[in-house]
Amino acid sequence: MKFINSMSLTLLIGLLLSSCIREEALNAEADITDVKLEGINLVRKPIITNNEVVFHVNGWENLTKVAPQFSLTEGAKIEPESGKELDFTQAQTYTVTSQDGLWKKTYKVSFKSNDVATDYHFETLKEDATSKYHTFIDKTDEGNLTEWGSGNSGVSFLMGDSKATEYPTSQSEDGYAGKCLKLTTVSTGFLGSMFGAPIAAGNLFIGDFSIDMSNAAKSTHFGRPFKKLPKMLSGYYKYKAGPKFQDKNKKEIKDGKDSLAIYAILFETGDGVEYLDGTNSLTSDRIVLLAQLKGAKEADEWTHFEIPFEAVAGRVIDSEKLKNGQYSLSIIMSSSKEGAIFKGAIGSTLYVDELKLYSE
Repeated sequence: MKFINSMSLTLLIGLLLSSCIREEALNAEADITDVKLEGINLVRKPIITNNEVVFHVNGWENLTKVAPQFSLTEGAKIEPESGKELDFTQAQTYTVTSQDGLWKKTYKVSFKSNDVATDYHFETLKEDATSKYHTFIDKTDEGNLTEWGSGNSGVSFLMGDSKATEYPTSQSEDGYAGKCLKLTTVSTGFLGSMFGAPIAAGNLFIGDFSIDMSNAAKSTHFGRPFKKLPKMLSGYYKYKAGPKFQDKNKKEIKDGKDSLAIYAILFETGDGVEYLDGTNSLTSDRIVLLAQLKGAKEADEWTHFEIPFEAVAGRVIDSEKLKNGQYSLSIIMSSSKEGAIFKGAIGSTLYVDELKLYSE
């Protein structure tokens, strides 16, 4: 990994930050900022990312004539036009053009009624020639593609000219079967320390990443609708902790040792709660079921694990809410268990493969 050296650092930081601001402003001129629907009942607020809009619905909704109404950045235009009826039994593609006509962005807009994928082999990456880092995708039982979330996009401007395999979350050839997931806690260099984030733990989760500059731990939006009763999470892992366990001030914690995190949660949504994040993914009173790998030790060889889902604080599943998509599930993995608060050891590395979610 190559970071900016100390020579002319102040000037380079200024140029980098101003460049990021300019790029963000130009990109933002061709954005979908919000969307409204009439006649369709959603089980969750629409998810809007940099190139995709996803609506979560129950399976009985009629999607043959749907007319989304999009809000765009100032002066931008969209094609097909906002409010036009289209058949959304298959995903549709929209193109947003900026006010000055110089910038275009393509969005995939789709409706999903299926649950998340349940078999994870980490063999497939999203095809994106412009991306600097790896993004994992898997197929649901119905054959639809679903994308994993990670913090890679949040640290991309800190990674300089690093290769995709040097990012915190990447694919490795050394899998239990074929390729696998590799999570590594890395230094974010001088710039990361400046922003109070001296390390970035490798992480992968079911959900979406939306950077929150006021609280980085809230950038991870955990969970997607799940209508089955999860029973167990199994898989294989290897792990090696880095040599120096430190806090967010880069101060070594004597006698401290880094550790991994692998866990899954099922939680109730509603009343404004659409997802959990790095501040409450293990503590929220919305969590009904938890499967957590405890006491995991360093392992040079692939180690099998099976962790059952257990009720949290005596909470129980409401079968009607489950049927109607009012629960969300997330699987969360990290090379540093306390990476959300920037505690960890540079070099800690977690490999995961052949993950499977059992449910009924």
